[in-house]
Amino acid sequence: MTINHSAPRTMHSAGRALPRSTRSLLLAGAFAGPLFYLSAIVQMLTRPGFDLHIHPLSQLSTGDQGWIQILTFVLVGLGLICLSIGHRGVATSGLGRAAIPVLVAISGVGFIAAGVFPQDPANGFPLGVADGPVAEPTWHALVHMVAAIVAFTALAVAAIIALVRAIRERRVAAGIGNGIVAIALLAPVIPDIASIQVAITGLFAFGWCTMTAIALLKSPTYLASLDSRLPKETRS
Repeated sequence: MTINHSAPRTMHSAGRALPRSTRSLLLAGAFAGPLFYLSAIVQMLTRPGFDLHIHPLSQLSTGDQGWIQILTFVLVGLGLICLSIGHRGVATSGLGRAAIPVLVAISGVGFIAAGVFPQDPANGFPLGVADGPVAEPTWHALVHMVAAIVAFTALAVAAIIALVRAIRERRVAAGIGNGIVAIALLAPVIPDIASIQVAITGLFAFGWCTMTAIALLKSPTYLASLDSRLPKETRS
């Protein structure tokens, strides 16, 4: 996945360095996705009865050890909010300078809500729970599902805006990468493989966040500088 917002090295070397606080915010955003999947992998390997073919990652929030996944959701959400603040501080002009940070922040709040309002135990997990889906989801499980949908949709819209910007700036690789991410996040869920599909969708979502943060860390002056080189009628 290539989502490159960066500029030539000469432009970066001529630009000012990022403030330490901004770098810290962007680093928090970059590590949010890897943290989520590192936590999920460790839990999948250590919690008996969990099967990704049957159980969504969100179901790790249930049971005696569910607090680990709840905390993971919250930390990841905070990481995305940090990314949104850092993005707003670096991208000071051009298409998406205000919209993308807002959408990333909405996604961060969504993931925090998905952690605070956990999924229901079901399909034999945690151990001791009856096989099969729950007859009627609890209110907090419904909030969890809505929060997750909002989080992924917000990132999909952010990727679409980044796609449009890449097209206007004639950055082919960035356009392809953002387009793939948007399609992956907006693809309808297939019931038979829902748990695996959502896990893969998360890889695209968090991968986009990580690559965006890394690009901003590498080229802090690019997004503003490039606009000054575009024809006046194409700026926004």
